[in-house]
Amino acid sequence: MTALPSATALALGACRDASARLLGTLDGLDDATARRPSRLPGWTVGHVVTHLARNADSLVRMLEGAMAGGVVDQYEGGLEGRAADIAAGSGRPAAELVDDLRRAIDDLDATWRRITPEVWATGHGRMGNGELCPCAEMPSRRWREVEIHRVDLGLGPEPADWPDVYVGLELPQALAQLPDRLSPTDRAVLLAWLLGRADAPPELPPW
Repeated sequence: MTALPSATALALGACRDASARLLGTLDGLDDATARRPSRLPGWTVGHVVTHLARNADSLVRMLEGAMAGGVVDQYEGGLEGRAADIAAGSGRPAAELVDDLRRAIDDLDATWRRITPEVWATGHGRMGNGELCPCAEMPSRRWREVEIHRVDLGLGPEPADWPDVYVGLELPQALAQLPDRLSPTDRAVLLAWLLGRADAPPELPPW
């Protein structure tokens, strides 16, 4: 029997811990706070909570498709369907928002426990951008969603609260993408700054 990849096993455990912290952050959420702007432009706290719930459901969708031997789209209706679902769910009462997220987290965890070693090794889903994603990478992607959006809620947690193990895995990936976000001149300035030959790094364009 093929063993679960170590990176997948690490991400599964870390994601469960992160989800518990997320639900702790949302404990006692009231309707007024759910309507407050989050740190994401144009999104309230309710939008972020709804996104996290629908993202968990989308992973269940892809994993179940892989278990059935197919490759399933992450979101029914694609990115437009995703946006419509988030908008439709964002204004619900706070208790309903949190109950929905808790249910989605539990469903995803139960689905992960049903994945066979073969599906972990060979299964795929199709992300909203059309990218094929191996099932073995889905726990790390969900972990990232939970860690980042827990901060985006604007309810207390800050980037300094991210676990060291998460920062250690995410930072090299983010740095590797940095050159693609900069012009050739800005890349040269960045290199000069890293080498102690410039007073400041270049200003990054919007994400």
